[in-house]
Amino acid sequence: MTAHDPDEALALLDQTLRELPLRRAPATLESRVLGELLRRAALPWWRQSFAHWPPPARALFVVLCAGLVLAALGGTLALANMHSPSWLREAGGLLVSLGYVAVLLSHATLPSWLYGGIAVCAVLYAVLFGLGAVVYRTLYLPRTAVESPT
Repeated sequence: MTAHDPDEALALLDQTLRELPLRRAPATLESRVLGELLRRAALPWWRQSFAHWPPPARALFVVLCAGLVLAALGGTLALANMHSPSWLREAGGLLVSLGYVAVLLSHATLPSWLYGGIAVCAVLYAVLFGLGAVVYRTLYLPRTAVESPT
């Protein structure tokens, strides 16, 4: 075998690992895993993952979610068109415009642009978390150096 042949190295590693004897899991681990599997299997359908729900319940859930989205959009459109104070109409119009922009971007978004947006959101979240930690340490943690009266 040469030092520069990764295929031979992988084949040798694979052969060596296959020759190792199988190890049995500890009895306590095995009993805990089986107990957890039995506990999860006994859960009612609404406490299991969505894939385990009966089809009528899944369909009803999807219809309810779609109805809530449509109600929110309808409320926004109604808010934009109703006779109310001008700032309220403008806010509704802004929300409608943002919805249109989101729909347009969803059709024209490039994957790299989407990844960049996710990265920006992650950085902003980290900054928000850091600022929260600084504010907490500044305002709520007791000071370590207490001035003594003289």
